[in-house]
Amino acid sequence: MDIGGTKTHLRFETPDGRVLADVVDPTDTWSAAPVGQAARWIAGLVERHRPAGAALGAVAVGAQGCDDEHHCAELSHALSSATGVPSAVTNDAALLVPAAGLTSGIGVISGTGSIAVAVRPDGGLMFAGGWGWVIGDEGSAPALVREAVRAALTRNDTGDGGDVLLSLLVEAFGVPDAVGLARSVNDLPTAEHWAPKAPAVFAAAAQGSADARATIRAGAESLAYLVGVLAARGAGVTDVVAAGGVMTGQPDLYSAFREAVARDHPGLTVHLLSEPPVTGAIALARRLQPEERT
Repeated sequence: MDIGGTKTHLRFETPDGRVLADVVDPTDTWSAAPVGQAARWIAGLVERHRPAGAALGAVAVGAQGCDDEHHCAELSHALSSATGVPSAVTNDAALLVPAAGLTSGIGVISGTGSIAVAVRPDGGLMFAGGWGWVIGDEGSAPALVREAVRAALTRNDTGDGGDVLLSLLVEAFGVPDAVGLARSVNDLPTAEHWAPKAPAVFAAAAQGSADARATIRAGAESLAYLVGVLAARGAGVTDVVAAGGVMTGQPDLYSAFREAVARDHPGLTVHLLSEPPVTGAIALARRLQPEERT
């Protein structure tokens, strides 16, 4: 199971790799804490979608909000108790590494949120970023919108109306002008309200907006900085795997991120994940029960 900020992806597979069910649900009531409640939420979703007659062999989950090793360990134990089978819970970004066929690396997500998680060669985890869209999550959809709005309103204050970013944001938010834009962003400061407007930032960049291009570049640089933080702390890896709705859906962000990592960390190889992250959860589940049903 891959529990992201917007959607939850469940996949049930047999030991020989046959897919029994593949389901996507909205992530609208998920919270990683308290642990007992989170475990019951996961177990309930598994039971609701488990194919008739299929027995569970193991459950593996990558979950948004599971942001330190102790929390992940506690939730894994609680989930094992709730499901009655071996279970493992990690951060959703940590799924990117096994999903790419690797045993160690740094997973970087840019979607509804952003975070970097290192899976060390010894299996341990390290975290950087992921503070939420109000104060952080640079490079994520809502953070890109937040910074683009700031840039557009700043330019508007100077009386320079030559950048298309403001007009596209005004259109995206369905407001008449800059004052309405500021009001809309502040009156409903949620990821659900901000994130869907991110395509307007990339559209503005495509139309030549210097402010939009600077916003995208800054987001990419911030994500590359998280990689550097983990490398400096001793992650001990050689690969970086990038994914998430914005990273995979907006080539400009991925290109800027890849270039920033190559510039600052030439020993690291960046990969754009081509498989859904839930395949990483399948790989983890197989490690829990290598000779049994998965």
